Amino acid sequence: MAETFTELGRIEAIRQLFEGTGFQPFEEPLWLEAKPQECITTATALLLEGIDFDLVYFPLKHLGRKAVLRTVGELHAMMARPEMLSVQLGVSAKLDFPQVRDLWSGIVATAKEQGFRHLSLDIQPSRNGLTIALSATGRHSAAVSAARPQAQSKDLICVSGALGAAFLGLQVLERERIKFEQGATDQKVLEQYRMLVGAYLRPELDPRTPAQLAESGVSPSYGYFVTRGLADALLRLRRDSGLGAKVYADKIPFEGGSFALGKELDLDPVSAAMNGGDDYKLLFVVPIAQYERFRKDFQTFDIIGHLAQPEVGAVLVSPDGLEHPVSAPGWN
Repeated sequence: MAETFTELGRIEAIRQLFEGTGFQPFEEPLWLEAKPQECITTATALLLEGIDFDLVYFPLKHLGRKAVLRTVGELHAMMARPEMLSVQLGVSAKLDFPQVRDLWSGIVATAKEQGFRHLSLDIQPSRNGLTIALSATGRHSAAVSAARPQAQSKDLICVSGALGAAFLGLQVLERERIKFEQGATDQKVLEQYRMLVGAYLRPELDPRTPAQLAESGVSPSYGYFVTRGLADALLRLRRDSGLGAKVYADKIPFEGGSFALGKELDLDPVSAAMNGGDDYKLLFVVPIAQYERFRKDFQTFDIIGHLAQPEVGAVLVSPDGLEHPVSAPGWN
């Protein structure tokens, strides 16, 4: 069997990648028409080798999964169900067909898991390492959008899981980088911080969340996909709502081992949660009047703070009650 793109050619390579996936290659461009009761929404992502991932220690199948979730999380934040996913790969000479097949297997498996009905692929050569560009389209009910309440002070800020874990896991991988390059990885170290490393390499995102929110009657006023740290999400929330936001440091959920590793690396896990990025968690603002229903139906979420009057700004409240203004790179 041919193992190089030169032997296969672009068209045959794509055809072989689709074999047995259940998806059809080279489908005619699809038009998604919103029904009167529906809205169409899109999400895009661009992942660059050397900036967003390092192939020295990132398994290609896991990378495919993470790339898909990067767009799906944005759809979930808007309570949209996935419909179509378009993938474009820029492949450098150091990757050949078997490696791209591993990457594609992660993309396909995650697309199925998340409920995409259509999947397309294009492959182009790249001189600057592996590039992954994705565009995802989803549908959501117009009634859901119309039912979103106006945010008010005291509404609850909730997140879907531990924060800062992915950043700390990345630090473990970077520390072990030389061993990875030499093929002498210390499995004991990776096992010791398995949950943290896993949070970075293979994040999880429950595909049922948008449907569960709709079925429960809980109507978040705002939703965000946390990929650049909690601080970034809070500043976007403040900008969009026009209100202040208070988050309590002792309410932020952390993965087991975060504080032990933080002490070992001289890193504050709270700072990792605020500014680390790559957590792949959902943040919703839930009306305080829906607290009991939300607490009952969404026990995996943690309530970490609440909206406040505009003059409060975005602040992190330390356990001693001091309020620290939130800032993030790239924000003025």
